[in-house]
Amino acid sequence: MALKVELKPNERIIIGESVITNGDSRTILLIEGDAPILREKDVLTTDQANTPARRVYYVVQRMYLDKDIGRFKDEYFELVGDLVRAAPSCLPYVDAINNRILTGQLYKALKDAKALLAHEEEILTHV
Repeated sequence: MALKVELKPNERIIIGESVITNGDSRTILLIEGDAPILREKDVLTTDQANTPARRVYYVVQRMYLDKDIGRFKDEYFELVGDLVRAAPSCLPYVDAINNRILTGQLYKALKDAKALLAHEEEILTHV
C-alpha cells in the first residue's frame, strides 16, 4: 500500500537520500517502497541540535535516514545517559525511544523523540 503525502507549495521532503522540493502548488505524492521519508518540518539540522534532547533527536534522525543504528549507537547512548542524569524526568521518554530502536522501528523512535523535545521545552520554560 502506498503512502500518501500531501506537500504544501515549496515544501521539501527527504525520500531516501534525496531532497525533493515541491513547486508553487499543492502536490500529492503516492510513495511505494521502503525508503526513509521525512518532511521538512520534522528535519533537525546540526545547527539546530543545540540542547540535550535536540541532540538525541538529531542522532535518532540520522539512524532513521541512514538506516544504520550501529553507526550512531555509542553517540546515542552517551547523549541519553547525560540527558537522564541531568533531567531524570526524561527517563520514560528515553525508554520509549530505546524500545523503538531495539525493535527496529526508527520512524516511531523519531516520533517518540519529538515527545522528548516537547518535554524538554516544558522543563526549560519552568526553570
